[in-house]
Amino acid sequence: MTEPEFLSETRVFYDAIAVDYAARFRDVSAERPLDRAMLAAFADLVRADGGGPVAELGCGTGRVTAHLHRLGLDVLGIDLSPGMLATARAEHPELRFEVGSLLDLPLPDAALAGAVAWYSIIHTPRERLPEVFAEFHRVLAPGGHLLLAFQVGDEPLRIEQAFGLPVALDFRRRRPELVAELAAGAGLEVTTRLVRERGREETAPQAVLLARRPA
Repeated sequence: MTEPEFLSETRVFYDAIAVDYAARFRDVSAERPLDRAMLAAFADLVRADGGGPVAELGCGTGRVTAHLHRLGLDVLGIDLSPGMLATARAEHPELRFEVGSLLDLPLPDAALAGAVAWYSIIHTPRERLPEVFAEFHRVLAPGGHLLLAFQVGDEPLRIEQAFGLPVALDFRRRRPELVAELAAGAGLEVTTRLVRERGREETAPQAVLLARRPA
């Protein structure tokens, strides 16, 4: 089967910038306090429900994966880009990382107590998002938690180069109502929505949603 073009473009982009990205964004100190609070709340919810395996889906260089590990979660990272994963493995050798797409996650049904998609749904075209959310539902165990982060808006941001490299990619902004609708359509219950105004060096407001697969 031919791979969708948006997946190929995303892989090429992140393979090219992996080393520079890791140098600039070393850990979650780059995240805003409210965003870190949502990561902590997610970890608390997973632990309160008895714990279990967690995956960061679209983990990049693994900085959020490592943070979740420090919060006491049994976590692995999955990403489309071998270049980003090579950096993740070098920086966090104690953690497990695997290649995979949000459209076809390398996980069994109901395998996860929690999943995090931290700014990883932003490269998927709108018409393919129901498939992504169906995968989220598939891999979550009943009662499992999902944490999503994304930029808020309607128009995509086209990046024509990154870190001085001639690579291009669309960053698709989303409305929280749309993301909540997609989650509900996949059988997930949205429990929390956080929207904050854009911070310094950000180009749009940011949103974080918590959802849950019904027990």
